[in-house]
Amino acid sequence: MHIVRLLPIMLLFVPAMAAAQGMNAEVFYKRSSALMAKGPMALFSRGEIKLLTGEAQRAGLAARTQRLADVAAGKPPRSCPPQGKQSMGSSEFMTRLGAIPAAERSRIDMTEAMMRITAARFPCPR
Repeated sequence: MHIVRLLPIMLLFVPAMAAAQGMNAEVFYKRSSALMAKGPMALFSRGEIKLLTGEAQRAGLAARTQRLADVAAGKPPRSCPPQGKQSMGSSEFMTRLGAIPAAERSRIDMTEAMMRITAARFPCPR
């Protein structure tokens, strides 16, 4: 039950994380696709890699925090990942992000995109 005690503290960071996200999911997708198209030459774009990686990590943390807040509030979570740390390769992540229609990606931020990706990957039992 440590999560219940930590939840109010974690919720303080959600607005800060949301404010830190400067791009919507479509912009992220386009920039990531352009970077991946460079192949090995992408290694010379360290600033862009760092920016996109940070954006994805913040979105993942915000999505996780929201899921935990929903559970603590007695609301059904949108995703039900197994216990422990989960990881996803960049190819799978981009495939899942690309599966969200471009019109929707342009209207959502990366946190919402991450929630959708996680919900598709780890659906909750009904």
